[in-house]
Amino acid sequence: MKYKIVIAVVLAAFAANACKSQYEALLNSNDTDAKYEAAFDYFNKRKYSKAAALFESLSVAVSGTERDDTVRYYWGLSNYRFKDYVTAETNFNNFVESYPRSPFSPEARFLRLDCLYRSTLRYELDQSPTYRAMEAIAQYMIEYPNSTHLWICREMMNDLQTRLDTKAFEGARLYYHMEDYLAARVAFRNVLKENADNMYREDILYFTAMSSYKYAKMSVLKKQKERYLVFVDDYLNFIGEIPESKYRKELDAVYKKAQNALGKDTVEDEDMDKKEKEFLKERKKLDRAAKAAEKKTAAKKK
Repeated sequence: MKYKIVIAVVLAAFAANACKSQYEALLNSNDTDAKYEAAFDYFNKRKYSKAAALFESLSVAVSGTERDDTVRYYWGLSNYRFKDYVTAETNFNNFVESYPRSPFSPEARFLRLDCLYRSTLRYELDQSPTYRAMEAIAQYMIEYPNSTHLWICREMMNDLQTRLDTKAFEGARLYYHMEDYLAARVAFRNVLKENADNMYREDILYFTAMSSYKYAKMSVLKKQKERYLVFVDDYLNFIGEIPESKYRKELDAVYKKAQNALGKDTVEDEDMDKKEKEFLKERKKLDRAAKAAEKKTAAKKK
C-alpha cells in the first residue's frame, strides 16, 4: 500500500513538472498562434495569473496587428480577475489612451474606475486614492451619461464621499475627546466650510455648540461671559437650522445653564421685557394726557 502511495505521489510530481515545463515552454515560445490560443484557454479556465503572463508576452508580438487591442484588453482583464487591481488599472489606463476607438474601450474605462475604487483605503488612512478615484468617476459620468454602469458609479461616489465625510468628522471629534474644545470648535467649523453638505452636519453643529459651551465653562471667570456668548450664537444657529433635532433637549438644558452663568434667566428676561413695554405704554398715555392738559390751559388763558 505504501509503495502505491509513493508511486502516485511521484507520478503527480512528474505530471506537475510536465505541465509547468509545458507552460514555461509556451511562455517562452515564438509561436504566436499557439500562445494566443493558450492564453484564452487559461483565461476561460479562470487561471488568470497564467493568462495574464501569456497576454503580456503576446503584447509585443501582436503590436500593430488586428489582435493588438484584444490582447491588451484581456491582459488587463486577466489581472483584474486575478484581483491585481493596481496592475490592471495601469493596463486599462494604457489601453484607453492607445485605443480610444476600440470596441473594448468603454468597458476598459469603467473597469479602470473599478480598479481605482477597489484600491482606495479605509477612512482612517490616506485618502489620496479616494480623491483620484472620485475625479476619474466624475469624468466618466460626464463622458458616458447613458452608460449602463452609471448607477454603479453613483454608488461608488456615495461610498467614497462617505469615507471623506467620516474622516473629516472623526478628525474633528478627536479634539473633542481630547478635551481641547477650542481646537475642536475650529475643526468642526472648518469641516463645514470645506463641505457644507457633510453627512454628519447635524452632529457637527451639535459638537460645535458643545465645544464652545465646555470651553467657556473651563475658562477663567473674566473670560467666561464672552465665551458663553459664543455658545449662545452656536446654539441659536443650531436650533434655527434643526429645531426638531435629537440633540435639542440636551442643548436647551445647556443653554439654560449658560444663561444662568451669564446672570440672565430666560423667563425673567421675558417678564422684564413685558413689564418694560407696559411701563412705556403707560408713560406714553401720561405724556399724551399732560400735553392735552397744557393745551387746554393755554386755550383758557387766551
